[in-house]
Amino acid sequence: MKDLKFVGRSSADGWLRDLLILLFLFSFPFFQYLGGLPLIDPDEGRYAEIPREMLESLDFITPTLNYVKYFEKPPLLYWINAASLKLFGMNEFGARFPSALCGLLTVIATYIIARRLYGRRTALLASVILGTSIGFVLQSRIILTDMLLTFTLTGALGAFIIAAQREGKRSQELPYFSLYFFSALATLAKGLIGIVFPAGIIFWYLLISKRWRLLKEMRILPGVLLFFALTAPWFVMVSLRNPEFARFFFIHEHFERFTSSVHGRYQPIWFFVPVLFATMLPWSCYIPSAVARAWKNRHFEEGKGGMFLVIWIVVIFLFFSKSNSKLIPYILPIFPPLAILIANRFDAFIDSGRELKFASILTSLILIALGAAFVGYAYLPEIVSHCIKIMPSQSDALQRFVANAPLLGVFASMTIGIVFLIQGVASFTFSGRNAGLQFLMLFIGSFLLMLLLPRLMLGTIAATETSRALALKAGEVASANSRMVTFGPLQGVSWYLKQRVLVTGELDELTFGSSQGEQKEWFPDQGEFLKLWGGKEHLLVFLKKRELDQILSKLAPEPIVLGTSGRLFLISNR
Repeated sequence: MKDLKFVGRSSADGWLRDLLILLFLFSFPFFQYLGGLPLIDPDEGRYAEIPREMLESLDFITPTLNYVKYFEKPPLLYWINAASLKLFGMNEFGARFPSALCGLLTVIATYIIARRLYGRRTALLASVILGTSIGFVLQSRIILTDMLLTFTLTGALGAFIIAAQREGKRSQELPYFSLYFFSALATLAKGLIGIVFPAGIIFWYLLISKRWRLLKEMRILPGVLLFFALTAPWFVMVSLRNPEFARFFFIHEHFERFTSSVHGRYQPIWFFVPVLFATMLPWSCYIPSAVARAWKNRHFEEGKGGMFLVIWIVVIFLFFSKSNSKLIPYILPIFPPLAILIANRFDAFIDSGRELKFASILTSLILIALGAAFVGYAYLPEIVSHCIKIMPSQSDALQRFVANAPLLGVFASMTIGIVFLIQGVASFTFSGRNAGLQFLMLFIGSFLLMLLLPRLMLGTIAATETSRALALKAGEVASANSRMVTFGPLQGVSWYLKQRVLVTGELDELTFGSSQGEQKEWFPDQGEFLKLWGGKEHLLVFLKKRELDQILSKLAPEPIVLGTSGRLFLISNR
């Protein structure tokens, strides 16, 4: 306990040591077993295939997916992934490494911001909180643009508040130029929100704090020049080569995505409340107290940094809650400021912990409940069988639940459940009595879970959502004149086979690209597909069971099932 109570009293020492320890410690949950899982469709297949096609064509200006134009996102993730694949090889580790690295670097950035605002101990606690938040770590291990956006936004917003806290001092140039640099990277990672979020958050901070004088110190003119020097070249070049880019990217992918359900991702306005609670476990219950205290202290000079973190959280959370397009990873950028505020609360009560009692007990009970649920999951069929006897009217629903529930072995369920139970009981023991020891129990349990979940749980989930096994099977049986067909975009097939495929059915993200140029041959409708099926060419078709059931009666000759994997079937016409 001595270390927890007294570490970080000096704000000048320990920078390099702390950063090296954090890099070493958290490299395990972020990188271990990263290449041991197959790519998960659709996201991972997409964000691995686009850079593969870039490397193949040596065209790094116009992104393509299944060899048609793909303008839904800017190219920064594709460029970084292409470099990683070139360095590590065309494998799952190389495809995932950049996203995982962004997650780890965000932990480091969180340490730097927290240390500048609050001191060394808060910085260490914040890094631990972020690095053991279940949803943050697990999503960093998936290829997503959102983790790159999270890192770059954290760099931009963290640079601003660090500079603002040093108002009037000479050493502001680097932080302010870092603001514009990381804002440019965020724009190249995800689009206009890379500048909208920093500008909006800084505006509300200046308005509420009445610190408009900071505008004189922000190096706005050279900063804007730096921003456009980094972002403009790609936007200009891609627009010159593709006149259709501007309308699709700026109108369809920004305005229409926010104001309509064009992407079919509508969720209720409260969607992110339970999402945040679940993904930031085991620290979620401390969010209300941490945010409320930071906002309450906004009138004090030392509370300005906390107020900025609250604005950072609220602006992004409300923006995506209002949007008609919602996905779980969208709120990842608010994890770093939340981690800092929660860490500051723990730091304040590391000795007594009395004001953390309610949140601590609630956290412990949730962990115990999760542990019991995982232990029970090991015996799910037996439990459901008993439930059917008690509630026979719900028999069909319960049987469907069992059929669709991810398969998790008894060993995996029991192991995860026991860790949750031990963590919850240990945390409960110190709830309201010793915040330092309780924090230690939460950290140890969550760190252990971050090491176990990829091997025990993610493999099972990936197996149901990947096309790797069937793609490799198709590669073995294909001849020179065989043609690969997928029902809807399954870009993992293209990535594993290193070739273009025909796509039929719902085109989804390929709708725009398929309409550019002469692409009809590669995107047959159902009638054209049925003609191909009955023709002379050998077809190897990847589709889901429900899609097979819908078209089975129309297939002549009768399909030969070559294999199944999760929800996917591989069929052949000869």
